Amino acid sequence: MAKVSLSGKPLTVNPLKVSQPVGASLAFLGLARTMPLEHGARGCTSFNKLFFMRHFREPIALQTTAMDHVATVLGSDGNVIEALLTIAARNRPDVVGLITTGLAETQGVDIDGTLKQFRRDHPEHAGMAVVPVSATDTLGCLETGFALAVRAIIDHLVPKSRVAGRRPDQVTVLASSMLTPADIEAIKEWIAAFGLRAIVLPDLADSVDGHLIEEGYATLTYGGTTREDIARVGESAATLVIGSSLDKAADLLRERTGVPDYRFAGLMGLTDCDAFVHTLSRISGRPVPPAIARQRSQLQDAIVDCHFTLADVPVAIAADADLLASLGNYLADLGLRLAAAVASANTTQLTALSADEVVVGDLEDLENRARAQDVSLLVANSHGAELSARLNLPLLRAGFPLYDNVGGHARTWVGYRGSRQTVFELTNLLLARRREIPPYRSIYWQGTARAEESWEAAAPCIV
Repeated sequence: MAKVSLSGKPLTVNPLKVSQPVGASLAFLGLARTMPLEHGARGCTSFNKLFFMRHFREPIALQTTAMDHVATVLGSDGNVIEALLTIAARNRPDVVGLITTGLAETQGVDIDGTLKQFRRDHPEHAGMAVVPVSATDTLGCLETGFALAVRAIIDHLVPKSRVAGRRPDQVTVLASSMLTPADIEAIKEWIAAFGLRAIVLPDLADSVDGHLIEEGYATLTYGGTTREDIARVGESAATLVIGSSLDKAADLLRERTGVPDYRFAGLMGLTDCDAFVHTLSRISGRPVPPAIARQRSQLQDAIVDCHFTLADVPVAIAADADLLASLGNYLADLGLRLAAAVASANTTQLTALSADEVVVGDLEDLENRARAQDVSLLVANSHGAELSARLNLPLLRAGFPLYDNVGGHARTWVGYRGSRQTVFELTNLLLARRREIPPYRSIYWQGTARAEESWEAAAPCIV
């Protein structure tokens, strides 16, 4: 078990974590015809929206109650009601995700009382579901905010029922924030290969995967899990939970519906993927499809091809807990050594990481430990790019946000195919760096004068 320690600094120097409201908003972006509504200042929501647009390179549905100094002091209930009325009149969404931010929480907002007043005064909007989520900026990170929103969605939109297994070919997937839209698409294809239909909650692959629509632009989310499908998850044969951060949401869903669940910390590497495949085979009663068996053998071959380059290479990694545990343990399985690990928030799954110590801190903590351990590779989101340049180390970009390259959200990490691609990418990064280390660098790459001297010295030996 890894030892979890706190950074101990009085402030954050080089931020790693992203706030809970961003994570909660991200979860609602995976629901169909939905509008995330952040209850806070206008600037905070604009900043969060910018994060999403730079990461996904798509227009993002996101609104704010626009609290100002007057509303902050005298009360902001009117802002919430006015925002809900405006959204209902202009956009007519199926779902509104009402997310309280640090400003609203500090003010002491009574969000449940405000919603009761809205329902009482405006019964004409009874068909519009409003899901409140308490996601203050002062606690947690993107991952915890995402998990809070998924639990709230289940609490408000999944009815209590005891009809588990009514649809034996249907499974529910609770998808962690560590999964990219491409990951979710791959998981749905994986499940479909066993003759099963997946209801993914939330389904980012159907909403922010980067596809054009005939309308050209939509003010609400286009694609995602529909409200009707959410109401039917209690009829599934099983629930597949991907990511330990969703354990509380999974507990609530199992208690509410009685549907059995199977939980996976991640879906990277042979061990995790094999467990997922065997589970799908048991649920469906079908053997493993030949195409998936072939993908497994391809991953095995890639590991054999690359293990000489990866063995005992020290690596420093920083991420939210789910991604840190899943990707970090996969790197350890490949033979890399987790010399430094930094998490954005303290959660229970950190102890399962294959490292001696996990520090809850920021990217400055990662930099200090990377220098001390003389690592050869960094793993972090795009905020780690400057750190990579300072240390002259290759960076494997993973997590959120990825704003300095195109297609980060379209990268597949999970499954045998995604795991294989990660092996290749890691190896190529290390090989490229090794070519730049003087003892391994060709004499003809080291400058014209030095190359000529080397050539003259070697000339008498050339026959």
